[in-house]
Amino acid sequence: MNRLPQLLSSTDWVDTSAAPHAGEVGSAKFSTDRETPAALFMPLHYEPNYAYPLLVWLHGPGESEQQLKRIMPLVSMRNYVAVAPRGVTTEPLNRQGWSWPTSAGAEASLEQRVWQGIMLARSRANISKRRIFIGGFGTGGTAALRLAMRFPERFAGVLSLCGSFPQGGNPLSRLDRARRVPIFLACGQEAPRYAQDQVCQDLRLLHTAGMTVSLRVYPGGDEICSHMLPDMDRWMMEQILGPQTAASAV
Repeated sequence: MNRLPQLLSSTDWVDTSAAPHAGEVGSAKFSTDRETPAALFMPLHYEPNYAYPLLVWLHGPGESEQQLKRIMPLVSMRNYVAVAPRGVTTEPLNRQGWSWPTSAGAEASLEQRVWQGIMLARSRANISKRRIFIGGFGTGGTAALRLAMRFPERFAGVLSLCGSFPQGGNPLSRLDRARRVPIFLACGQEAPRYAQDQVCQDLRLLHTAGMTVSLRVYPGGDEICSHMLPDMDRWMMEQILGPQTAASAV
């Protein structure tokens, strides 16, 4: 595999620097918790008697938990509760933004933020324990992969947008259990940070390890493509309902 396949469809890009949506879109609500540095999304027409899937979103470098407000309208306004904890390190190129540690030695702070975010979501909504997904963009995607490999029993799937598989710290040390966690990888065909060679290397590693991987390649670079987000929704629904049922539900 020398080159990744090209996607010929036209593509729009999500402006991650744009002003966030208002706190309420229809009856879907976004809120920021005062005690836990995290943003919470409640879906349209929330039904308290239904156990919702939860998406834990780890924002990209130089961003914050407010990125959740820009992605959820393009993922789904109905299907999930979502929570976005704030990164634990300041971004050196943007003092107002945050990022996630990618080294193996910084796992404790990452884990604490994610568990706090899940606890926040469970305190506000009815969450299915078997349907907790974790995903992220850039360093957030790498951090999501590291955490899902370390605690595979806690996640129904992991999604990484433009974030490479973690290096160091033996992320596949729990391989027997990690094999049950499906992986969604999305990348830009011309991305300088998560370049094609690295994508191919990650893909070979994951296939050799016997992991279930869905790779999607989009035109452009290290940016969130708007097509990635509805593809995320379809992929998560496939994990929940199965491919045929999910396709008929769209």
